[in-house]
Amino acid sequence: MTVAGRLADLGITLPKLSPPPGPFVGAIQWGNTVTVSGQVPLQDGKVLMVGLLGDQISLEQGQLCARQALLNALAQLDAVAGGLDRVAGFVRLGGFVAATPEFTRHGAVIDGASHLLMQLFDDKGCHARAAIGVASLPRGVPVEIELTAVLQDRG
Repeated sequence: MTVAGRLADLGITLPKLSPPPGPFVGAIQWGNTVTVSGQVPLQDGKVLMVGLLGDQISLEQGQLCARQALLNALAQLDAVAGGLDRVAGFVRLGGFVAATPEFTRHGAVIDGASHLLMQLFDDKGCHARAAIGVASLPRGVPVEIELTAVLQDRG
């Protein structure tokens, strides 16, 4: 089954691309590797939630934000790759979690993105990962996701 088919089965459509808020691109290809700039949980061009894990944002809300940020990253990847079915695999998923100093479940938050990546890409969705706690993120969002993928040769 194609990635588009899996998305459809889950009732998910990739979001429209949001232009980067600074002097950089949303994703860039170098050889067969695509690096996607950090993506925040925007939905229909609006911030999904603001706040910190361990305060205003629950673990489940954080996972939802990680999932939405991943969808934005996949939209960037799709645009550069010319289709998600060109993805041969993933090198790394990086997750940043804005949290209180007492919050320690950063990895559980980023699981929201990792689980969806595995659902959509099966074995190709395996990835190395970092889940990093930070004091704040752009626009006050609780999660940011970055992604590095390897593409199959065209042909």
